[in-house]
Parts: sequence; structure tokens; C-alpha cells
Amino acid sequence: MSDSTEHNLELYSYDLPESAIAQEPSAQRDASRLLVLDRKATENRLATMHELPDFLPENCLIVANNSRVVPARMFGTRPTGGKVEFLLLTPLPLLRPEAGSDGFFRAEASGLLRSSKKPKQGETITISDDLHLEVLERGDFGRSTVRMIWKGDIVSILEQNGHMPLPPYIRRPDSKEDRQRYQTIYSREDKAGSVAAPTAGLHFTPELRERLRQQGHQWEEVTLYVGYGTFSPVRAEDIRNHKMHSEFLEIPERTAQAVRQAKAEGRPVVAIGSTSVRALEGGFAKTGEIAAFTGETDIFIRPGYEFKVVDHMFTNFHLPLSSLIIMVSAFAGRRRILSSYQQALDHGFRFFSYGDAMLIL
Repeated sequence: MSDSTEHNLELYSYDLPESAIAQEPSAQRDASRLLVLDRKATENRLATMHELPDFLPENCLIVANNSRVVPARMFGTRPTGGKVEFLLLTPLPLLRPEAGSDGFFRAEASGLLRSSKKPKQGETITISDDLHLEVLERGDFGRSTVRMIWKGDIVSILEQNGHMPLPPYIRRPDSKEDRQRYQTIYSREDKAGSVAAPTAGLHFTPELRERLRQQGHQWEEVTLYVGYGTFSPVRAEDIRNHKMHSEFLEIPERTAQAVRQAKAEGRPVVAIGSTSVRALEGGFAKTGEIAAFTGETDIFIRPGYEFKVVDHMFTNFHLPLSSLIIMVSAFAGRRRILSSYQQALDHGFRFFSYGDAMLIL
């Protein structure tokens, strides 16, 4: 187990210049830089994404999150004519629509409402002719419960009227390019529902995946619908008191079987992104074994946690004081992670969603 001092939140902070936060994607997905942290070695390697296959152990099972980001940020109008912004937080698979006699579907959902004047309970907000929101309950920090009322296919309506929910640290409006670049190439349309991208996967191209296949690596997928809570800082001074947000995940039997076989054969499991780690380890926490699972996880992986499934991790660089930097610290050691982050900064690496990557072996 880790030393008790590892539970102090402030130990997971680091100085990050604003200029290091990537505001735009790289010119090409696989043109990003790569820091390779081998836990058995004392020094890191600096490389590029093109070189990723050169660093992976032989015959890896690679597991990626195939969830798809929906344009979940919407702008609407109040009956008074006032403008409202709404960010849908409920994953689409968790909506429970009921069909009305008027041809509209209705379902309760959670989201963030922002407007110059607080919308009242019972007020209806118009997003488009085919989508309206009825305010049911207002909470803290804009968190609200609404009744979504729509006609037709909700994914198509969001695609037509919504905006990509770029992270709060990207300080610009979303663009047409973000529709494609803030989405992994392997995201599945039938897995639409995330309000943030599984960003480690943004570095992969069809050509890179083909190279991995040719080298004998196996590729399987899980689905974890990434929620906005992924951006929430940990606020408890003792991280053991942090209440983790829940996210909905699906581990298909095919993936579970592949993981079981890899473990039996001694082949390493490489998780693409913290969301894949959370899905695999969260599923194990729920079932007590490597098995198919559909449901929610609120697993909080912190120093002292013993990883049951994941052997290696490919990930981006994470926010100070976040649950994600705590997760990678649990995997590679807090001091090693912080020194590696400083090395990345010293060498001009770009941080966060559109930034560069790290492979932890």
C-alpha cells in the first residue's frame, strides 16, 4: 500500500503554463509527440506517434473505447426571447423516451443550463422545431433536470442543431473541423452518447491501426460514455474522501473473452486512454472477474489500487488535481508521473485533449 502522504490532494498539482494547453489539433492525428515511460527503466524516451508500434511489447491485446461524442451543446430561446445554452449530460443510451399521441418523444435528462437570467421551473426552451426542453428542476452550478421533447431521431436532431462540447480549457468556439477531429476514427454511430472524447484515441489513424495489426497486435473495444465529470477537479483535501462521478459502460463478451485469453497466454493488455482503463477495471470491480458487463461504474483509481486487468496504458497528459492524474499516478507512481510531466513541458509537449501522448509500460 502507498504511504499515507499520497492521499494529500495538493501533491497532484503541477505548474502548467497556459501556452502548453493545446487549443487546436495537430496537423495530422499521428503527428503528435510521444513520451514513453517504462516503469522498469529510469529514463523516459521521447518519440512520435509514428513510433508507437516500436515500443509496444509483442502480441499485445489493445483495448479502446469506441464511444462517439454527440454535439451535446445546444443554444435555445426562452419564451421571453432570452438566449439559453444547454449541455446535455445524460448519455443517450440512458434516456428513457416515451412516445406521446402528438408524435413527440419525451424523456427526462440531466444537463447544464446557462443564461443571463435563471430559467424558471416549468419553463419551455425552444432549441428547434423538433426539440424543446421543459425545465423540471434547477440545481447548483447550473445543473438542471429537464424534460426533452423531440420528434424524429434524437441523434440526427443533435447533429443538426448541436455543437461539439469542447472542454472548458479550449478557449474558442467549436469549428467544422472539430466535428471530425474531436472524434476517434473508430467511434461507432450506434455508441453515440459521450459528451467528451476519449482523447487518447484521437491520435490513431487507419494506417497506424493497420501497422499494429500487421505486427501481430489484437484490437478489441469497450464502450464507456464519457461524462462531463471527467473535467471536474477533485476538491477533497484527502483524496480518499472524493466522491467519484458515475459513467455508463459496456464490455461485450467478445472483449471479455479476448482479455481472458490474453491473460491466460501471458500477453499484455494495453488500454487506450483512461476511459478504457476505467471500463476494464470498473467492470472487474463490479463482477469480481474478467467478464461481460453493462452498467455504471464510479470506480476511483488512486495510489494503493492494485490493477486487475490493465498491464500498460496509452494516455494523454491530464489536468492538475484531477482524478485522471491521480489514476496515472496509481499506475506509474506519483513522483515518476510529475517528473515526466515536467520533462514533457521542458521539451514543448502540448497538453490535454488535443495535445500529445504518453505510453506507460
